[in-house]
Amino acid sequence: MENKKCFCDTGLLFKDCCGLYLENNQKAPTALALMRSRYSSYATHNADYLLETTYVSERKYYSKAEILKWATSNKWQKLEILSFTDTTVEFKAYFLDSNHQPQVHYEFSTFKFENNAWYYLDGKFE
Repeated sequence: MENKKCFCDTGLLFKDCCGLYLENNQKAPTALALMRSRYSSYATHNADYLLETTYVSERKYYSKAEILKWATSNKWQKLEILSFTDTTVEFKAYFLDSNHQPQVHYEFSTFKFENNAWYYLDGKFE
């Protein structure tokens, strides 16, 4: 993925964008950067990162196997940021499902900063 564009649609190379967090163990500096990197982790099937960046009290609601199943059964197409604040991100994730049908996942996500790191707290879906 050295010279590949990042999955999160910033136009940057993966290694200079979400790769910093997914491969180089750097912490995402903002909620928006964390959300983008979480999208890229779905595209790269990195369930460990998704669990690690979920707020500790919320992890019990997620299964690594289920995350991986959903990540791998879809072909991730595009990320569209609709709005964001310091602690929230509203977005649409476009993907092809296992039947190759176009789908859109809408979410209004909330993030929490604790112990010098951002975490996904929860999301409202349509």
